[in-house]
Amino acid sequence: MHKFSLPAILRLFFTLHSRTNPGAGKHVRRHSTVPCTDSAVNLDPVSIILMSTLMTVAMCVVMFAAQRSFPRNVEGLREWGIGMAGLVLASGLFGLRGIVIPEVLLPLANSMFLWGVGLLMVGTQRFYGVRPSWHLFHGAWLLGLLVMLCWLYLWPDFAMRVAMFSFLMLALNLTQFIVIVRHGERHATTCFFGLLMLVQALAMLHRGVNALLGGAGSDMMHGGPHYNLYLALLAFMTLLLPVGFITVATRRLQTLLEQRSNRDPLTALLNRRGFADFHARHSARQPLAVMSIDLDFFKAINDRHGHAMGDRVLVDVASVIRGVLRDSDAVARFGGEEFVVLLPESQQARAELLAQRIQAALRQPRPDASLPHYTLSIGIACQAAEDESLDSMLQRSDRALYRAKQLGRNRVEVATPALLSPQAPQHICLN
Repeated sequence: MHKFSLPAILRLFFTLHSRTNPGAGKHVRRHSTVPCTDSAVNLDPVSIILMSTLMTVAMCVVMFAAQRSFPRNVEGLREWGIGMAGLVLASGLFGLRGIVIPEVLLPLANSMFLWGVGLLMVGTQRFYGVRPSWHLFHGAWLLGLLVMLCWLYLWPDFAMRVAMFSFLMLALNLTQFIVIVRHGERHATTCFFGLLMLVQALAMLHRGVNALLGGAGSDMMHGGPHYNLYLALLAFMTLLLPVGFITVATRRLQTLLEQRSNRDPLTALLNRRGFADFHARHSARQPLAVMSIDLDFFKAINDRHGHAMGDRVLVDVASVIRGVLRDSDAVARFGGEEFVVLLPESQQARAELLAQRIQAALRQPRPDASLPHYTLSIGIACQAAEDESLDSMLQRSDRALYRAKQLGRNRVEVATPALLSPQAPQHICLN
């Protein structure tokens, strides 16, 4: 890959011209101030750093725009935006090389770069709900500053500076990779982000070990045999790592929007749409059982204690029902004080047992002593045939619930199978 700079273009032109006109070539070489070397095929560090800086600026703007647009519970975007702004500032400091003396410039630029990458780590940890490693964050950039001062002033050694800087970067990137593996969702976006972070960590490891083995070169402009590969990877990762984080953040946003469309905002239970989707996914796990649950005298609770207390009672009911169900069961709030439970792979005996457990839980002292006493009426319908629809089961469980209300409330009624001749439903009195 050729450098797109005026000296490189001149060298390329002079080389081609000398091949077609040897005499002219000698004349050019004698009077040209640009040495004809093989460095024309190398990557230009200044161009790579400039390109990486421009991409970082663009992704920094994207991060801040996403942070303003995404819900607040999608965390980490702010830290990523500020961290990338720190990387831009570090690149700007590196750009002052030749204007500011290296003894002042290099410690500031390198420590600022570590500060920015450390904040990216904090953002990743916040996104996955992990406590931020502030000790590692501050330790990395402060130790980076100390390393630069020691091997720049006391024992000048470019290779040691490169090695220590690379190992500090490795610690920050490896910490993020571990967080992604442990707490990331099993999804393609997580794999993509984790793979990018692993590649970045391995690049830092290679750079650090190579520096200790004498492959660091003499300075930033002459970085050793693998420096071109390192520069190319740096340019790619500057763009790909923020893209990887945006992909997992977008996936999180998609999940939140799906939950909001399928969940009741007060109780966090499924709504009608979510309940129908759950049934569609688990309808093959027969036999199915349905419980229709209704809060007794809920209007009186609202009238006597207020609607705020009524909402707290509904949340408590949801907690009680969830507490007795399996993870494979589903409970939804259909509106007002009406709840519906779907029990895959459940016979009538199990449905009755769960109803009794719900009633028993309500007879125990409530964790919130300020809640008024309340009771529930429950209607149960078990699948009468493999082809019986969910609507048919809900109608039968509703009829059983209505009969429980008629017979005095605070009880459980089991509906008669739809294919049998009508008769009085079975009932369990829990008074």
